[in-house]
Amino acid sequence: MSQLIVQTQQLTHRFSGGQPVLQDVNLEVPEGSIYGFLGPNGAGKTTTLRLILGLLATQQGSVSILGRDLKEQRVAVLRQVGSLIEQPSLYAHLTAKENLEVYRGVYGVDKIRVTEVLHLVGLAATGSKKAKQFSLGMKQRLSIALALLHQPKLLILDEPTNGLDPNGIIETRELVQRLNREAGVTIIVSSHILAEVEKMATHMGIIHGGRLLFQGTLPQLQALKQKQAFVQLQTSNNEAALGVLKGFAPERQNGHLLVPFTSQEDTAAINRLLVNQGIDVYQLNARTSDLEQLFLDLTSQSK
Repeated sequence: MSQLIVQTQQLTHRFSGGQPVLQDVNLEVPEGSIYGFLGPNGAGKTTTLRLILGLLATQQGSVSILGRDLKEQRVAVLRQVGSLIEQPSLYAHLTAKENLEVYRGVYGVDKIRVTEVLHLVGLAATGSKKAKQFSLGMKQRLSIALALLHQPKLLILDEPTNGLDPNGIIETRELVQRLNREAGVTIIVSSHILAEVEKMATHMGIIHGGRLLFQGTLPQLQALKQKQAFVQLQTSNNEAALGVLKGFAPERQNGHLLVPFTSQEDTAAINRLLVNQGIDVYQLNARTSDLEQLFLDLTSQSK
């Protein structure tokens, strides 16, 4: 079993007014993973990450990083962590290299490290170009470079693809995977977009209403999604179609028929079977679980 690089136990937090924004969150981030932390805006993602980074005082529960308690060894622990929370802090009038040089002095790392991280994030060829001339995606990569200067073992990125165009999203995703693969960095990536995180993460945590509803590997999440996937049908005779498809466990719903999705081949077989029985198929759509549907399914299961 992999060592947990981050572990929270019964993490609960309240803002003024007493209403909890987090309730008994038990996060487990394995070493070497890309952990996708999913939830809608206001679900508690950023609050959780701020608590992990010591930016908010822990009210109830505990945070452990690299096997060490954050409260007891805060400085030593956070030396091993890099982060990008909300907007990147860059000097617009400086080049990428000059921005890194400013922070190099703060971190006390060798000059060679500046060159290394510029290559790592794909900004080595920007030369004298100022940060204010960078695209949003380039600024995001420079901000990640700043977070990597001190060679952290854990990198925390809060909504890193927010506001990026499709090219910027792809570049950020590939960078995250490369950092994990080549530099061995464990990465927590928060997002509200399930499809995007699925393309890069190895593990997932889904938070909603301050509660962790799901935590596990990507295959476990995909298996859960598969259980919630259906084929939606509208035919010329839904009543007759129910009898024809009885081996596929069909159900009625709002004037349509729903059949559990098992494979594309079975979906084609359903269509052929109905047509061969003289039943016209007007509509046939696969309904897979997006994040919103997963929230609904997981919430109903937890009640």
